[in-house]
Amino acid sequence: MNLASTLLYVSGALVLLLLLLYQFSMRTARRIESALPPTGLFVEAGGVRLHVRDEGEGPALLLIHGLNGQMAHFNYGPVRELSRRYRVVTIDRPGSGYSSRPDGVPADLSTQARAIAALIDRLNLGRPTVVGHSLGGAAALTLALEHPGKVGALALIAPLTHTDGSVPPAFRALAIEDAWLRTLFAWTLAVPAGIAGSKRVLRQVFAPEQPVRDFATRGGGLLSLRPSQFLASASDLLALRAHMPRLAERYGELAALGIPVHVLFGRGDRILDWQVNGQALADKVAGCRLELVDGGHMLPVTQAARTARFIEEAVAARQAAAV
Repeated sequence: MNLASTLLYVSGALVLLLLLLYQFSMRTARRIESALPPTGLFVEAGGVRLHVRDEGEGPALLLIHGLNGQMAHFNYGPVRELSRRYRVVTIDRPGSGYSSRPDGVPADLSTQARAIAALIDRLNLGRPTVVGHSLGGAAALTLALEHPGKVGALALIAPLTHTDGSVPPAFRALAIEDAWLRTLFAWTLAVPAGIAGSKRVLRQVFAPEQPVRDFATRGGGLLSLRPSQFLASASDLLALRAHMPRLAERYGELAALGIPVHVLFGRGDRILDWQVNGQALADKVAGCRLELVDGGHMLPVTQAARTARFIEEAVAARQAAAV
């Protein structure tokens, strides 16, 4: 076999392999969506179609999940308790879960905040207490600073507040800079690689606590394996580089805006350091209350009751200050 024939053979084998991986990824995504279908309603807001759950009655809470997640991170535990006394709205951020992000709609948090602000108006939530976990904390902070009339208070759980551009090991696969390579990886290797590395990644995300056994289903973890979610999460991550420094410069404005800030962090968080993200925020926001607990990054899942109590305490403090 001459060199030309060898190259042709290798190229054909590579194309066949990529097609097989693409078919596997598509088939796996369909099976995941069949097993974990949408559980809420769809609302058009700010140019995107948001997947929303709205349950309970009382003062309004709006819950925003983190990177590569979806609303089930909150629905795993805290919502059940909170919905007995509050109107609880959980959302899939644009591009995540079952919310859309059409081509041409940017992934930056300012654009996401505009869509969430429009949703607040669509649902007549007034000025809800906004709860943000991880990157959802950065989204909540962006919403408060850029749309202060839509936010009554912030209850942030292990929030991302500052970044030096580094990416935690659990999310490094998302940090592919080249758009073409990122798309190719998403539709070929991301699904099998995600399946193969899922236990390792979950240990990193939950550490020092143990991952819950039913996180893949009850916690919606399987939804993060889909190529579309990989691409959306990668865009979310890459957009942070320009957004976060500008956001961090404005934290001091929150007190002047009259928006109370409460922060809950796990001392052992291996994804976001509590001093870099929790204490640093508290140092910039007058009156910010920072509470530390023994635990890791996934407090809404591992410590659902404590998370619900933290949110209730934030609401109670807001109500007391209004009297």
